Amino acid sequence: MSGRNHNQYTQLRAQWRLGSRGSAAEWIPCLSRLICAAALLLSLIACASGPRLPPAPKLPYPAWYIGFAAPKHMEVWVETADVLDRRGLAFFRVHGGVASYTGKVEGWHQGGAGGKPINNVDLPDLIFLRWQSLVEPQSYKIKVQIPQWVRDEMVRPEKAFCLVPNDWKEDYRNVITLGMTPGGIVKVWVGGPCLGFKEVGRYQAKLEPLGPNQDGKGLFYRPPNPAAQAWIDQHGIPYGSW
Repeated sequence: MSGRNHNQYTQLRAQWRLGSRGSAAEWIPCLSRLICAAALLLSLIACASGPRLPPAPKLPYPAWYIGFAAPKHMEVWVETADVLDRRGLAFFRVHGGVASYTGKVEGWHQGGAGGKPINNVDLPDLIFLRWQSLVEPQSYKIKVQIPQWVRDEMVRPEKAFCLVPNDWKEDYRNVITLGMTPGGIVKVWVGGPCLGFKEVGRYQAKLEPLGPNQDGKGLFYRPPNPAAQAWIDQHGIPYGSW
C-alpha cells in the first residue's frame, strides 16, 4: 500500500471511529426513551388485563339506599354493612356509623330512617351487618337474605303523593332500613321517600365472638349518652318488646 493510500485509509478509520462514537452518544438517550416507553406500554397492558370495575347496574334510579334505625335510648354503632348484590358481586363497608332513633323505647315504628346511597351496587341479595349495642354493651353480627319479592318491590313504580313537591309522582321503594335493638334483634323494612314501608322480616343476630371494633383496639365506640344511661338505670332494657 502506498504512503498516500495508507494515509487515506488511516483517516477513514479515524472518521469511522469518531462517527461511531457520535452515533452512540446520540442513540443512548433515544434507546433509554424507547425502554421507558416499552415499560410504560407493558404496565398499561397489565392494567388493562387486570380486574375491571363491573358495569353500573341497570336500575330505574341512580342508587338505592341503606338506613339504620334503633329504638329511643337503645344506642347502637354500626361497624360495617356489606352487600352481596344479585350479580354475585361483594361490596364491603358500604355504610356504617350511627343510627336514627325512633320516638319510643318499646316497639317499632313503621320503617324509614333516611339512608345512605349505595352507588354502583345492584339490588341486594344478602346484607351482612356487624354492630355494637352500646347500652349492654355487646357486639352482634348477622347475614340477612333479601327475598326476591323485595327486589321486585324495589323496581316497581308506584304513584304516590309526595309532601315535597306537594304533588303526585311516580316513586320507588328503593330504601332498605335495618333496625337494631339490644339482644341482637334486627328488623328489616323496604320503602321509599313517598311510599309506605313494608316489613321484610324479623331476625335474631349472633354475638360476635371476636368482640367489638375488630380493626382497632377491641373497644366499644363510646358509653351510652347521659340521657340513655339515666333511662336504663331507672327502667332497665325492655328485652322482648321488639
